[in-house]
Amino acid sequence: MTKNSFSLLLAMLISFPASAAWTLNSDESTLSFVSTKAINAAEVHIFRVLEGGVDDSGQARVSIDLTSVDSAIELRDERMREMLFETATYATATMSAQIDMAEVAELSPGESKSMTVMGELALHGEKVALTFDVVAARLAEGKLMVMSQKPVIIGAQQFRLTQGIEMLREVAGLPSISSAVPVSFVLSFDSQ
Repeated sequence: MTKNSFSLLLAMLISFPASAAWTLNSDESTLSFVSTKAINAAEVHIFRVLEGGVDDSGQARVSIDLTSVDSAIELRDERMREMLFETATYATATMSAQIDMAEVAELSPGESKSMTVMGELALHGEKVALTFDVVAARLAEGKLMVMSQKPVIIGAQQFRLTQGIEMLREVAGLPSISSAVPVSFVLSFDSQ
């Protein structure tokens, strides 16, 4: 192999997006959920600390620091950490999915594509298979964004969270808190 051929091959391997690993840019990413209390009072909450990435094979993994829950009310955050998420025992949740990196590699900067990906949520000691309808967008070379196309509905009973919801309802003196929770996300990844 000549020096020029080797240089060309090396340049192709370095620039090919599917061969790159991607790291979650937590400053540009959000994961939010909506709680509904007293039948029709809805509030948006977020998690402030997310970590993760996508490996060469397309295995995506996002770790959610449950202690970073932010409802804009510190007392409610504390109660959610202690009564609902039980962060002393279950400090993190993990969202994982398999991304088709060949589809991602086809995207040029500025292009996006709707995708359905199979995944799993590990939360509160339980693991549940989920389907995520997402939009993957190549913002620039080395910049990928994956957004929920529609919220993922998480059922509290699937993760043994109904007792925690009931405790929150009682301590707040509410007639009800919904056990079905819509979750949305915007995840920004940088290639390594």
